[in-house]
Amino acid sequence: MSSQRTRTLLDADQISRTLARIGSEIVERHPDLTNVHLVGIRSRGVPIAERIRDRIKDTTGVEVPVGAVDISFYRDDVGLRAGTEDRIADHPVVGETVFDAPVEGATIVLVDDVLYTGRTVRAAIDAVFDYGRPACVQLAVLADRGHRELPFRADFVGKNLPTQAGEHVRVRLMETDGVDEVVLIGGEGDEA
Repeated sequence: MSSQRTRTLLDADQISRTLARIGSEIVERHPDLTNVHLVGIRSRGVPIAERIRDRIKDTTGVEVPVGAVDISFYRDDVGLRAGTEDRIADHPVVGETVFDAPVEGATIVLVDDVLYTGRTVRAAIDAVFDYGRPACVQLAVLADRGHRELPFRADFVGKNLPTQAGEHVRVRLMETDGVDEVVLIGGEGDEA
């Protein structure tokens, strides 16, 4: 029998401070926010983008637009079950893609909870370009756990979390899960 160890990496206060810092870094890099749009990757990237928007508004008085992008049909593994490439999965649950401002010529800051292989980011970029050609695309993530399969690097990183391949980083947010925390599942204590 397998027993998985769970360890809290970020609590609610740490998440709040981390998102405030990401908001400050975005403002520092883009003093003129008139063309900056935050776009959350569904599902947890959206509330994170909204929180960053709120932090930016608190410090600058400017409310940057927030959109949401669903990447279900842009993933390179759509139709596959996790871990098996030979079985067809159920249809993906598709959310709405919404942009509160035009994509064309904008600075798009994609926002996600965890950066891992880079496949989600690639899919999100493909989705954004279906709506227009932004001036540039940047990436903000709450946590970067490494293990990249594609050559992506976040421009704004809340926390770097060195992990092992068998470990999982789980982000839980008040808006989606009723609690704010980032936990590491697995690692020491696992049995083969």
